[in-house]
Amino acid sequence: MRLSARRLNRTLLHRQQLLSRGTGSPAELVRRLVGLQAQEPWSPYLSLAARLDGFDPHAVSRGLEDRSLVRLLTMRGTVHLLTPEDAVVLRPWVQPRMEQELRSAQNLRSVQGIDRDRFGEALRDALSDGPLPQRDLGPALAAAFPGADPTPLGGVARLAAPLAQLPPRGCWKASGGVVYDYVDRWTGLPLAEPDVPAIVRRYLAAFGPATAADVTAWSGVTRLGPVLTAMDDLVRHEDGSGRVLFDVAEGEIADEDAPAPVRLLGTYDNLWLSHAARDRVTTPEQRKAWMGANGGTGNVIIVDGALEGIWRVQDGRVDVTTLLRTLTPAERTGLDEEVGRVETLLAR
Repeated sequence: MRLSARRLNRTLLHRQQLLSRGTGSPAELVRRLVGLQAQEPWSPYLSLAARLDGFDPHAVSRGLEDRSLVRLLTMRGTVHLLTPEDAVVLRPWVQPRMEQELRSAQNLRSVQGIDRDRFGEALRDALSDGPLPQRDLGPALAAAFPGADPTPLGGVARLAAPLAQLPPRGCWKASGGVVYDYVDRWTGLPLAEPDVPAIVRRYLAAFGPATAADVTAWSGVTRLGPVLTAMDDLVRHEDGSGRVLFDVAEGEIADEDAPAPVRLLGTYDNLWLSHAARDRVTTPEQRKAWMGANGGTGNVIIVDGALEGIWRVQDGRVDVTTLLRTLTPAERTGLDEEVGRVETLLAR
């Protein structure tokens, strides 16, 4: 099937539960979407509020505290909110992406030559008595590497080892400093060998139809082309330029005329970070407005399926700082309704 850009847009919004809010628990949606970008502690709360009816932010805090949700570095080398079952599979799968950053990160250059086996032993010693705050991790590691700068040693630890960020980090209105523990010890689940085709299917169910390059853009894992072409159960579509797009057989293709309501999202959301061209919901001009000088300058307003504005929280209220075009009266009404919904969330 040849799919127009608009139909791909609506299909993505449908699979991301952004055409209409759904029901269910935050953990259920986190699993279905294969995690939520959580680089900023508030981002996953806004992602969930845009997708779930009756969303209770304190349910996420409880999930972090009872370990039914967990925060750690995974896809693209960024912090994600995940279920424990996904965390112990996805982190080993994306470890090559972490290794790449270990080799290339400028802020880690002074410690890039350390012996990794010895470093692993030092990290185990540092965490032998239990979780450790980030501020103490570098100095604890430096004891095993005299003369080394503690700060980059802590940076190596978060990339080299599967370290979860423990609560209250990421809790609603109570986020604290980063405290680390091994994700397998924290969750009680062993790190698992990833079933790559199964992960690809789940990505496609949440973000497809898509190319191998799209899966790489989402995950940071490369050389996935042979994996997708070998998966006989996938169906094949084409985009407007004739590129082959893979999809799960049961994947629903949305009507291109489906209405796309206004949604307020955080500074980062996998909605626009999970395809190689990042063009399913943004144009180059819209991305430039969002990026600003340093990238991710503000929270995002989605109108008619596209990034059309930037907003921020100001004194507990929604402050719309930028609109990229004039909204129709119906869109303005939709924006006002979403602003009210988010301000109700912020008051909780």
